[in-house]
Amino acid sequence: MDAVNLNILIAGALFSLSIIATLISARFGAPLLLVFLVIGMLAGEEGVLGIEFSNPDVALLIGSIALVIILFDGGMRTQPERFKVVLAPSAMLATVGVVLTCTILGFGAMYLFDLTLLEGLLLGAILSSTDAAAVFSIFQSAGLNIKERVASTLEIESGSNDPMAVMLTFTLVGVVAGSSELNWLLLVGFLQQAVVGALFGYGGGKLFIWLCRKLPLGSAFFPLFAVSYALLMYGATNIFGGSGFLAVYLAGFLIGNARLAQVQYILRMHDGLAWLSQIVMFLMLGLLVTPSKLVEYAIPALLLALLMIFVARPLAVFFSLLPFHFPKRDQLFISWVGLRGAVPIILALIPWISGIADSDLYFNVTFFVVIVSLLVQGWSIAPVARWLKLQVPKEPGPDFVMSLDAIASNDVLQVLAFEVSVDSSVVDAQWQQLPVPATVQFLGLVRDNEWIQMADCANFKAADIIMVLAKAADCAQLSDVLSSYAAQATLSKQDFFGEFVLNGQISLADLGAFYTIEFGSLDPQQSISDYITTRFHRRVVVGDSLQLDQLVLTVRQMNEHDQILQVGIKPA
Repeated sequence: MDAVNLNILIAGALFSLSIIATLISARFGAPLLLVFLVIGMLAGEEGVLGIEFSNPDVALLIGSIALVIILFDGGMRTQPERFKVVLAPSAMLATVGVVLTCTILGFGAMYLFDLTLLEGLLLGAILSSTDAAAVFSIFQSAGLNIKERVASTLEIESGSNDPMAVMLTFTLVGVVAGSSELNWLLLVGFLQQAVVGALFGYGGGKLFIWLCRKLPLGSAFFPLFAVSYALLMYGATNIFGGSGFLAVYLAGFLIGNARLAQVQYILRMHDGLAWLSQIVMFLMLGLLVTPSKLVEYAIPALLLALLMIFVARPLAVFFSLLPFHFPKRDQLFISWVGLRGAVPIILALIPWISGIADSDLYFNVTFFVVIVSLLVQGWSIAPVARWLKLQVPKEPGPDFVMSLDAIASNDVLQVLAFEVSVDSSVVDAQWQQLPVPATVQFLGLVRDNEWIQMADCANFKAADIIMVLAKAADCAQLSDVLSSYAAQATLSKQDFFGEFVLNGQISLADLGAFYTIEFGSLDPQQSISDYITTRFHRRVVVGDSLQLDQLVLTVRQMNEHDQILQVGIKPA
């Protein structure tokens, strides 16, 4: 009994320390996942607590469950607009990019570690997947608001390239172990994994949505049902020869974007559950590694990590995105954020479990490369984003949102809450005089923890929490008026886009009437919107900019049909 209590004490202490350590990450910008790994290593057999843990089967089980929860949560938070913008580029990175990375690292590993080509390719396959958990958590903890094209590409790629890496790893493990041969049947296996995974993900997601609408479960049970359902779907998809990770991510996407009243309860719980999964996974992986063994492979593993960061990833990104004409800055940032995390380490357990010779090499080299990736790339994401000018000003928004999806309506209705700051423009203002859409209904406000109806409210005061009912489509306009961040956002937008705003439909000739422009071969009658769209060769997103003579034109606002409505202008 004492041993049980001691284990519970240690587990609670490690979890508490990991959560408190998030403050270190926020203060010094250290990647959270690296912090969790280090805490696990310090508690391991060569650390302060000396905890011995060397069971790869248990580690693979726990890691797989954690990844299912993380990918399911990531899928639910992915908006349909992101797929519309970057589905094809992300698919290329998740397939061609993974194969190119595997090949380049495979040849590098062959020479650095004196392996056969197949063994080198196996190590390359293990390291070929960027980590959704690492990408999602660093973007979230750093508060990065990156251009939609770049952020969407990275998020969807990191959530969808795991199946390819898993398939390559299992295939090469079988070949290296001598249980299978490289032949055309492997291509059939790849297609089976992708097709079955997509079918199970789509069908499973639709079934879950139907069950949510039919089952009279209490609100507390739906988040638990979602977790169990994701695990069920992952296991079933794998049993039928599909990619469970792909199925879970796709199902999460369908569920998160369905108009279900239960989604808000599921997302609220899954936010904490995804973080819990990451903490458990990285603490466990930290316990699993023996630091002294990392030293044995330090120099060649460091060289392999540098090859991955500065050669393999950039080349894979360049060739994968070549057909899509991504700007150089976008490509450079996507290359830099090829972050490695838990997925490669968990894949490195497969050779260990399969009993392949030198399995220690695969695991320890992978662990070392992941640490280097988190140190070098993870720590520098925010500075690099600012240096490349890819961080778009954050839009003002409500402090709290509750969607009323359960109410049948042609519009998505939301209850929004805005806290009034001291410097807010609505302080001392009357709610009847605010420039908000006519469809917005003020419900009341909370002042000094007391509910006040709008009829009894003469004007707003600092620290008031205003409650309104509005259409989702009116949220942006409403936030520009009520959000405490609105004034700061205006200044940030002026600095980023420029102080002057032009209608996207005015012609270059009209622009030339105010500024000296050398048109050359340009058509002066072409609209600014058409000019920018033509120059970019693809769907334009907010934040895209280009130079026209001595002016910089930056896309500031677009409509739902991907047409440019407003363009910011400033001197080059």
